[in-house]
Amino acid sequence: MPRPPALKLVEVLAELRMSPSAFYRLRARGMAPRMIKLPNGELRCRRAALDAWWEACERDTPEWY
Repeated sequence: MPRPPALKLVEVLAELRMSPSAFYRLRARGMAPRMIKLPNGELRCRRAALDAWWEACERDTPEWY
């Protein structure tokens, strides 16, 4: 079974509604979703990694009232 394609960085940023600079700050702190660096230097993110990151953020955030 083929793997689903990984998301491009621009797609991840659009989904997160985040600027590249904010994303790179998170990444430098080790707080961004896990990314794959391709041989050409581009970054990709598997859908499962992004979904897991979202779930972790939800668990660490108190409920809004």
